Amino acid sequence: MGRYITRRVLQGFLTLFLVIFLLHLLTTLAIQLNGNPALAFFGDHPPSPSQLAAVEKRYGLDDPCYDQVGNPCLGPFVDRLGAYAQGDFGESLRGRPVTDIVGTAAPNTLKLFAVVTVTWMLVGMTLGSIAARRRGKPSDHGIRGLSILIDALPVFVMLLVYKYVFTVPLSKWAKETFGSDSLPALLFKPSFSPAHPWATLIIPGILLGLAGSAAFIRLVRAAQLENYNAEHVRAARSKGLSERHVSIHHVIRNSSIPVATAVGIVFTEALAGAVITEGMMNIYGMGGVLWKAVQDSDVSVVIGIVTLLAAVTVVVMIVVDIVYAALDPRIRYE
Repeated sequence: MGRYITRRVLQGFLTLFLVIFLLHLLTTLAIQLNGNPALAFFGDHPPSPSQLAAVEKRYGLDDPCYDQVGNPCLGPFVDRLGAYAQGDFGESLRGRPVTDIVGTAAPNTLKLFAVVTVTWMLVGMTLGSIAARRRGKPSDHGIRGLSILIDALPVFVMLLVYKYVFTVPLSKWAKETFGSDSLPALLFKPSFSPAHPWATLIIPGILLGLAGSAAFIRLVRAAQLENYNAEHVRAARSKGLSERHVSIHHVIRNSSIPVATAVGIVFTEALAGAVITEGMMNIYGMGGVLWKAVQDSDVSVVIGIVTLLAAVTVVVMIVVDIVYAALDPRIRYE
């Protein structure tokens, strides 16, 4: 087990390095093709050569390689790795350190992910279990059809329909019925409110959780169907145990192994969806900050946030693999 964990950690570091290097190559090429992002610092006011040179030096954009299309700019990449090792992820065009931005934005993203996790766990486990128990019946076909429909409906479509079709009448109704500061009015508020983070995050979190629950529903159904036909389940039934006891202790429990691996997949999907969700709902979270940084051509923030999100994703995937190894004694890694 120890060798397996060591191997997975090393693979995680290699994956993170490749992600950072690929991100560096893409941003470098974007700078070489689209022009100097330091100009975004001045807005609509054309800078003098000395002012532009000072900003380029401040943000590490003064290397001549950025003017040569196709040059990988390995020097700035090595410098960036050294800064990352010291906990320095750069600063925004407004002079604020990326670590401070993350420290403010991350709690809102964590709140959003808490709602997302509860949603897809409840929806996925409940509907997947019902579909497995009622295999071949109308409820099974209905649940599978629903999961396909959810998969076919991107999260940004859900958010657009909700924000521009439902929030206006629902918010107006809630305010007139319960008051402007009531929980229903805050729930249907069309944008994020820093004063009421939990209330205004619930609906976006549920929508994002539903978007990630489709694959989870099918996985839970498939895993439980496999266990319903297993020998140990037939033996439990032959002993006269109730169907509820068999389902909880012999089917759902043993189906948790492949479900654990799905956590990593759903997490990465939710991470990608959070950028869209937070951007569209004006949530000041990691995704919202990244959305705004891309719009403002704030290269340092984009690189820093994506690097941190990649590191979090790699850590989650390693933890999931370790949990899987601990849950399944049939797999021998030594």
